[in-house]
Amino acid sequence: MLADLLAVKFIKLLPYTLGLYAQAIDSLTEIQQQLKTESDTLIKSKALLSLGDVLRRVGKNQEAKLALKESLKIAEKLQSEQAIADALLGLGNTAKVEKKYRDALAYYQRAVQTSPFPETKLQGKLDILSLRINNKARSESIITVAEIENLLNELSQSRTAIYGRINLAQNLMKIENNDSQKIVNLLVVAMEKARDLGDKRAEADALGYLGNLYEKHQHLEEAQKLTEKALLFAQGINAPDLTYQWQWQLGRILKAKGDKKNAIAVYKNATETLQSLRGDLVAISSQVQFSFRESVEPIYRELADLLLQPGASQTNLKQAREIIEALQLAQLDNFFRDACLDTKPVQIDQLDPSAAIVYTIILPDRLETITAIPEQPLRHYTTNLSQKKIEQTTFSANSTIQSYWLPVDLEPLQQLYDWLIRPIEGDLAANQIQTLVFIQDGVLRDIPPAVFHDGKNYLIEKHNIAIAPSLQLIDPQPFAIRNRELLLAGLTEARQGFIALPGVKLELESIEAQFPAELLLDKSFTEANFDKTVTTSPYEIVHIATHGQFSSEAENTFILTWDGRITIDEFNNLLRGDKQQIRPIELLVLSACQTAIGDKQATLGLAGMAVRAGARSTIATLWDVNDISTTQLMTYFYQKLSDNLPKAEALRHSQQKILQEPSFSHPYYWSGFILVGNWL
Repeated sequence: MLADLLAVKFIKLLPYTLGLYAQAIDSLTEIQQQLKTESDTLIKSKALLSLGDVLRRVGKNQEAKLALKESLKIAEKLQSEQAIADALLGLGNTAKVEKKYRDALAYYQRAVQTSPFPETKLQGKLDILSLRINNKARSESIITVAEIENLLNELSQSRTAIYGRINLAQNLMKIENNDSQKIVNLLVVAMEKARDLGDKRAEADALGYLGNLYEKHQHLEEAQKLTEKALLFAQGINAPDLTYQWQWQLGRILKAKGDKKNAIAVYKNATETLQSLRGDLVAISSQVQFSFRESVEPIYRELADLLLQPGASQTNLKQAREIIEALQLAQLDNFFRDACLDTKPVQIDQLDPSAAIVYTIILPDRLETITAIPEQPLRHYTTNLSQKKIEQTTFSANSTIQSYWLPVDLEPLQQLYDWLIRPIEGDLAANQIQTLVFIQDGVLRDIPPAVFHDGKNYLIEKHNIAIAPSLQLIDPQPFAIRNRELLLAGLTEARQGFIALPGVKLELESIEAQFPAELLLDKSFTEANFDKTVTTSPYEIVHIATHGQFSSEAENTFILTWDGRITIDEFNNLLRGDKQQIRPIELLVLSACQTAIGDKQATLGLAGMAVRAGARSTIATLWDVNDISTTQLMTYFYQKLSDNLPKAEALRHSQQKILQEPSFSHPYYWSGFILVGNWL
């Protein structure tokens, strides 16, 4: 039986070895279930170790820790020093991802002390060095480097030593005032050893990092030659995860040499390579922990920087718009840790002739805006200011619109209007634009555009407003609410440390009075009941009034039920089932959720929840809004929907209604509601 399971394990792990981690989880989970009935063996420990590694790579850190700790427990029971060390390294990597660096260091040190094999000791020491360099512990780093060099000498002819040298060189390049000659020697030896063993991948790696070293020292001609050679090697062995890195590096070198035309071409090649890797981005990880924001996102931003120069042509503007769209999709892929999103190009003229799309991208020295108006050339505006200034203004705006006990400070709201809307006011009026759809970047996602202020009025008083994570994710279909049955669910009582929401009962009952609806309230709103209800009778409108949190991490994005929490993945499974919906969810409303405090990218979780649920439109709150004003706003919103107004227009009328109430005129009460997705 165990032999059969082992054979199955290696067959099922094929997707994992290819970098297809999301597909591998199902296989490994199945094996884990089978092994539960088996006695504790090394096979079981290794299967759990593999499961933990895959779970970590797809962002499921808590589940990864459970699997790795179980693997460690079995290894300790069997007194297998190597299995113990492997599990400790896995736990260290998971702690590092969670930024628990002290825990990670302790795990790595235990692994080094436990393992009898120099290969494992080398890996542990390299992991320790990476932590110490990140923490700027220079003296400890120097000691660790010497220990690594001794281990490399023991393993001089092995592949482990080749990659160890490359890894050590990468780490040394991060140290200020590093020993450049030592780095050159490490990479040259790695290249020679790789050539001797016929390891083209390692040779491409070493060549590329040697080119990177020359790039850092501004020896651009030599850097270009080495990088081009590394790129040829990577393409020759069909290694797209290396190819995109050396394409990016070559683009930077060409840009530094002033060859912008060829730099743009190479950067575009890099983004195309990344597109081919969409399903495998989490596999782009060598021995140094992969970071999307360091290793992928800059490519899109640097290409946008090259394209969006003064007097940019329509061709360049269209390419820049495509790059902004691609960046948005890549961010969502990274959020989900797989490429689960079905996309298709959409023409704005086909969506809504009275809607304009406003794209923003934040660059280090400026804010770039592209506006797409139907049947018009793309408009491009540049505002020269630092990223820090944008962040400070956004923070001030967020602070004032959420501080309901203080008068509104209009200055940051007017500043945002001047940056994003003022330059296109004339175009919007001339083309009779009614709806503005924002595809926002970075911290600008944290601010509801409804509060942008022109000095006299808020933007919501002039335009319908929607948010789109990407225009390619919009499924534009007009929608009539009449004769549709709703699913209403919510909590009024305090649960799991969250305060009571007494206004929820009135909110849901007021909606129920207008439309036929199924109501799950308090004790009836359990995950099991919710699952049963959406499975037996698929609803096109789902309205949930309960505590929830949007986070930049998928596993920390959830909604609260009576008996637990529904995570974003569970929510997706409940609402989408087997993805064979006869009728998709037209409207999902999450009326009492909020973004995670202190999480600079928390609104990514909101967009993620909207997309993952498969809803054409989602209305959600950026913060925990007052119960009474929410009830009034939602009641009025559904009244306007019943009059067959488009969703964005119905929401605008509802927000204006609350704004006109003296008790609720502060933006805190009305601006936190945003519409994500189809605005029709």
